[in-house]
Amino acid sequence: MLCREIIQVIEASYPREAALDFDNVGLLAGRAEKEVNRIYLALDATDHVIDSAEKAGADMLITHHPLIFSPVKKVTDEDFTGRRLLRLIRSDISYYAMHTNYDVLGMAELSERILDIRDARVLDVTSSDGGKEQGIGRIGNLEKPMTLSECCVHVRHSLKLGSLKVFGDMERIVYRIAVSPGAGKSEIPVAVEKGADVLVTGDIGHHEGLDAVAQGLAVIDAGHYGTEYIFMDDMKQFLADKLPGLEVKTAPVIHPFQVIP
Repeated sequence: MLCREIIQVIEASYPREAALDFDNVGLLAGRAEKEVNRIYLALDATDHVIDSAEKAGADMLITHHPLIFSPVKKVTDEDFTGRRLLRLIRSDISYYAMHTNYDVLGMAELSERILDIRDARVLDVTSSDGGKEQGIGRIGNLEKPMTLSECCVHVRHSLKLGSLKVFGDMERIVYRIAVSPGAGKSEIPVAVEKGADVLVTGDIGHHEGLDAVAQGLAVIDAGHYGTEYIFMDDMKQFLADKLPGLEVKTAPVIHPFQVIP
């Protein structure tokens, strides 16, 4: 199957037009006419991921985060982005990224299901088509009120994580929960406005966490990777359903940093 045919299938469900304005999604390197038999899925196009894709004999690499985000003025071996692009091109691996279009049309609902959020609605609406809202994250209710400490156990178990960073009173009762996978500090005002008791997201800094608590919002920082690695298995199932003749491999789940107690 040709790379462009695979892209057509993906974009029928996750059109590029759904991506946010700042984003860079689609075929970022390689040949659209490449014959593809094997796909490698990962969250990021790291050196290790490209190594693994080459060793697996992949014809196409699909990641969530785009390797090319800011404008690139040259592609050489003088910086890590250029070296990675050169490797992909030399290995004839077509490279495709699906970022905020997947966040809006896939990741938000997937997070809702994994965290068992009830009566969920879009957290941050980015578009409305025929009365159907789409956007970043979800907000709804937990199955029952619980302490923030119990909510942390629920999040850690649901996302299969080893650790969390938490801002807030661990004995406080929470019920209304918001989730914004990835870097979600910009969603703090939205979660506050919509009455969330707790926000599950990643990449929360010291000041953002303190300011959220001051506004009555607890924050569970489950990590950028920890809230988004779920992309890999979800897309593997999507491709298996839509394109059963293709072989699809996923990168192993390896968190990019460790917490040392």
